[in-house]
Amino acid sequence: MRPSAAWLLLLALPACLAAPSRPVYTNHWAVQVLGGPGEAARLASAYGYVNLGQIGNLENYYHFHHSRTIRRSTLSSRGRHNFLRMDPKHCGDKNNHCRSEMNIPAAWQRGYTGKNVVVTILDDGIETSHPDLVQNYDPQASYDVNDNDCDPSPRYDASNENKHGTRCAGQVAAKANNSNCIVGIAYNARIGGVRMLDGDVTDVVEAKSLGIRPDYIDIYSASWGPDDDGKTVDGPGELAKQAFEYGIKKGRKGLGSIFVWASGNGGREGDYCSCDGYTNSIYTISISSSTDNGLKPWYLEECASTLATTYSSGAFYEQKIVTTDLRHGCTEGHTGTSVSAPIVTGIIALALEANPSLTWRDVQHLIVKTSRPLHLKANDWKTNGAGRKVSHLYGYGLVNAEAIVMEAKKWKKAPTQHVCIGSSDRTPRDIHADQTVRTTTVTNACANHYDQRVVYLEHVIVRVSIEHPRRGDLQINLTSPSGTESQLLARRVFDISNEGFKNWEFMTVHCWGEKAEGEWTLKIHDTSSHMRNPERRGKLKEWSLILYGTDEHPYNATSSHHSQSRMLEISTPKLELSKAAVFQSQMEVVEEEEEYTGPCHPECGNKGCDGPNADQCLNCIHYSLGIVKAGRVCVSSCPSGYFGDNASRRCRRCQKGCETCTGRGRNQCTSCRRGFYHHQETNACVVFCPAGFYTDESQKLCLECHQSCKTCASDPDKRILCKDGFSPLGAGCLPECQPGMYFSKETRKCERCHASCQTCVGPGKEACIQCAKDFHLHEWRCVPACSQGFYPEAVPGLPYKVCTRCDDSCSACEGSRDNCVKCKEGFNLRIGSCITNVTCMDDSPIPERSPSAFKTLCEIVKSKKLCEMKLFIQLCCQTCLMAG
Repeated sequence: MRPSAAWLLLLALPACLAAPSRPVYTNHWAVQVLGGPGEAARLASAYGYVNLGQIGNLENYYHFHHSRTIRRSTLSSRGRHNFLRMDPKHCGDKNNHCRSEMNIPAAWQRGYTGKNVVVTILDDGIETSHPDLVQNYDPQASYDVNDNDCDPSPRYDASNENKHGTRCAGQVAAKANNSNCIVGIAYNARIGGVRMLDGDVTDVVEAKSLGIRPDYIDIYSASWGPDDDGKTVDGPGELAKQAFEYGIKKGRKGLGSIFVWASGNGGREGDYCSCDGYTNSIYTISISSSTDNGLKPWYLEECASTLATTYSSGAFYEQKIVTTDLRHGCTEGHTGTSVSAPIVTGIIALALEANPSLTWRDVQHLIVKTSRPLHLKANDWKTNGAGRKVSHLYGYGLVNAEAIVMEAKKWKKAPTQHVCIGSSDRTPRDIHADQTVRTTTVTNACANHYDQRVVYLEHVIVRVSIEHPRRGDLQINLTSPSGTESQLLARRVFDISNEGFKNWEFMTVHCWGEKAEGEWTLKIHDTSSHMRNPERRGKLKEWSLILYGTDEHPYNATSSHHSQSRMLEISTPKLELSKAAVFQSQMEVVEEEEEYTGPCHPECGNKGCDGPNADQCLNCIHYSLGIVKAGRVCVSSCPSGYFGDNASRRCRRCQKGCETCTGRGRNQCTSCRRGFYHHQETNACVVFCPAGFYTDESQKLCLECHQSCKTCASDPDKRILCKDGFSPLGAGCLPECQPGMYFSKETRKCERCHASCQTCVGPGKEACIQCAKDFHLHEWRCVPACSQGFYPEAVPGLPYKVCTRCDDSCSACEGSRDNCVKCKEGFNLRIGSCITNVTCMDDSPIPERSPSAFKTLCEIVKSKKLCEMKLFIQLCCQTCLMAG
């Protein structure tokens, strides 16, 4: 982790009173500032404090006072501390590393606070009278869909259940300088709320909520979605889809409504957010979370549709988020990706103030362009074909408020969005257990249709229809023509559905900026599971590739001769006095030349360029690459083999073998060049993985064998040998449990199965593998008795019976499906069979003059054993049912 240039420590000054029985907070603070009196004065002014000078002879300690904070209180003034700690050059805790890369205060210092931007929170309501919200509350951006009135106030109960919306609203637009809970990121924005989660969340409710005043509201923030249970596949209904499309096309007077969505909290359940049709939509900005240490939180879901990341909560010992709470309160316990969506909502509000003409796609371009991986730790960081780093955990990295407002200020509208159906393959393909189906398609990206042609990609969708006996065993990957691989679906151990996927759309943003034309490869791997019959195959019925993007480069129009972004000058070394005169004479010659007036490269800083070419920048917005003698250029991100030195704004070379790195050291590699493997424990690039590790060829990693494994291998087709007391499950080993017990991933120990199960994979009756004594298997559940219309049938090889459906005409049967004991309405019971309510033709009186044609026919039917056919059982029921 990168140390800060300076840090501060806030301490409550002792009052001149006897020590109270609990801490008492005052409106005076001792602040440690490294940077001198000037830096202390800047800091105090930026946050509304009065700097009363250095504290005696204590060097670097200053006395800060704030007149609008209550003088004595048993509650700390958390909000002001909260954002003081976020200052780009300072931190609030000596024991915690500074995390300032989101640069929110830096955006404020440039004058952006969300003014004239309208945000609404789609949630369980907001407390409109909260002191931090009341001044910015906007009734025109609010509605109660649950109760169908104009008041979005939450329903109060003893548990404060409906607190979520109020917490999210405070993150976005809590008022500044009012001595209450916190300062919102866009503290001058207008904030509204739509109460829609406190009731049945139907397609109608969602559509109404998404369509509230789209010409008035700029940003809709949502931190909800389908159940994060690891087994649900769901998304917006038809009405909600139409509401999304209407907002995109008509909202904000044609610029498009901006929908920000939390990526989901199903990480503990092994959920994958590509099964969430809201975060998986091209119309939403899907936001992920990282802990303040740059680690993956326990709740985080991964997927290829995540665009970017903010900080949020982590483990119990890591920091959580301070924000507004119900009953005019304040909480220090806001958590999950629910935190991240409102943070990005507030940052987008700052960008819209900087440039109100941004379209919904412009906003996504700006997030991709300005987000950075920084210290976020993930095994799957890769550089796509457009030179941008991207991860399934974090998208394009941590959002940067200052960078996005400065890019927004000079941004020119992105070219028109084109949509191209790249391919549509309806050839059925069997999916065998423990095997991979590969199918490729070559597309010209609609080059022959000027209004559909896609050259530079934005979103890519794969629409699939798959039949499968256990959906959670599937893994799906897509590889672009540039070689970028997106994991569209990972294995979900709790997804036991046999419904497969029906025209489900998987979306990836990992190919953003790449060329669309070329060969695309879809891979579907079916992981063997002991919870299903391996002979039951899946089938890829059809798949389509849908490309979204532009026919011209989206960034070519954003050049600016003078950029206002913060940058670091390319410094000139100090010259010896004897050389100064020569340097001065050279400068005089240059000044006599004609000044270069052409457009500068987009990465040139606010000093522009001096020619003769556009890339002869005098300073850089992001990083400089190269040496002075060979010529330096400005780049938005450092290329392969280099890392960005933020202190000097230079691209510096990584250790040999490293493709990406965090520093020059041998143990600072984050990914490796071809021919090397990344050893994650040492962060080194090696040719061979050491003992106790195996090579993961797909990710080029040295991964440690699990402690339960005797041997391990990267090839999923190879069997894993487990230590005694462990058994293989998929690609790993789990502790063996006694019969009637299962291994719980939550408690990490063996737990007892449901009473109906003899063996199981989970706690519920739906998780039975084999049924207990005196229980029957009925539609994948173990039950004491079969339901009406079924009978218990013994199956060879099974120690329990299986409920089998009776004949269609029977409402109850015994021993076999044809041995009816009770008939459905409209049928009569005749000797174990149910026949329609008609008189038997061979049983009716026949006139003497008429030949017994029917009786003769029925005798033939019986002799030919045709009585099982329904036509004959109805015509010849008397004959067919006679004994013998």
